[in-house]
Amino acid sequence: MKSAFKSSLLALAGIALPAVASAHPAIGEAAGFSHGFAHPISGLDHILAMVMVGIFAFQLGGRAVWLVPTTFVLVMALGGLLGVSGINVPFVETGIALSVVVLGAVVAFNVKAPLAAAAGIIGLFAIFHGHAHGAEMPENAAGGAYAAGFMVATALLHAAGLALGYAVGHAGKRQGVLVTRTAGSIAALAGVGLLSGLI
Repeated sequence: MKSAFKSSLLALAGIALPAVASAHPAIGEAAGFSHGFAHPISGLDHILAMVMVGIFAFQLGGRAVWLVPTTFVLVMALGGLLGVSGINVPFVETGIALSVVVLGAVVAFNVKAPLAAAAGIIGLFAIFHGHAHGAEMPENAAGGAYAAGFMVATALLHAAGLALGYAVGHAGKRQGVLVTRTAGSIAALAGVGLLSGLI
């Protein structure tokens, strides 16, 4: 009950710990897979959005459990290709911040969207996240390894969201609803902070 609530909030905080105030800080001289892997877990915006995708997939249940995260990862790879190729996508940072707001709100309100609509929304936001990863690939990084790195890190963050959803689900219906609403609300508020430049 109370311990499950505290554990879930601690898990969410633990997932966000690697984040720093800047959304996309310099990561150092790492190249290829390691640099790609580090990019999604280096910014609060990416971490929150990816975890919310996992929780959203859990809330939808059924085929959405695997289809929603898979859609995000695959479409994000396409966005990454656009970024690496230098093809401009407007409002990337705004789109990323909005993804945190929208996904947080969707989780907080337990929105039961049709699978096609959920995949469409997820895919739209994945383009922005992928473009940011691709556009910030260092010159000395191997493109394929870098892409594999950010895709694996993203999938692991989705898995963390799914695991959090399952853990909360086993805490009991009433407590589970409270925890997911709280987690979604925190994410949405953080997204507003990112959108307004306060974070």
